[in-house]
Amino acid sequence: MPPFDSDHTSQFYRENAACYASRPRRAPDTRLDTFLSRLRPGAAVLELGCGGGQDSAYMIAKGFDVTPTDGSPELAAEASRLLGRKIAVLRFEELRWRDAFDGVWAEACLLHVPRAGLVGVLGRILDALKDGGVLAASFKSGKAEGRDCFGRFFNYPSSDVLVRLFDEAGWPEVDVAETEGSGYDGAPTLWLHATAVKLRK
Repeated sequence: MPPFDSDHTSQFYRENAACYASRPRRAPDTRLDTFLSRLRPGAAVLELGCGGGQDSAYMIAKGFDVTPTDGSPELAAEASRLLGRKIAVLRFEELRWRDAFDGVWAEACLLHVPRAGLVGVLGRILDALKDGGVLAASFKSGKAEGRDCFGRFFNYPSSDVLVRLFDEAGWPEVDVAETEGSGYDGAPTLWLHATAVKLRK
């Protein structure tokens, strides 16, 4: 998660980490399998915003070399309990890797980054990927930045806005798919699933 030191977003995850991590949640198996199918067996995967660690556990069980991270110390502790290993507390602006990962999985986490900062974060992810590396990220669609009923901040981009932000960050191309669903708040949600590949030199 981005720096929300004085924001309701970080407060929400700090106060509700255990409940959030253990909530009934259907794993995104189809999209996760599609993402993993684009990687070589045992590839290095960075998960941003790992939450309770369920997606990392799925990828590890499939034989991938996964580095789970979360910006919330409390959620990282929850993921650590599930995975049986220490989870790095990492905010998006702290990404410093270069050419280190074959894939980055960012499920429902970059949606908390203010639009003004998203280009920079997407650029850091691009740097962290090896040539040919794949990013999969999901966002809640909308028209303007705002907050949900829990006070959490969301960037709520449209497909067009998301494509423009990826372009500004230096990504050669991004594919955006839309699905109907909901989130932790239970509200009907149009999800944007972005997939982008770092060009091979």
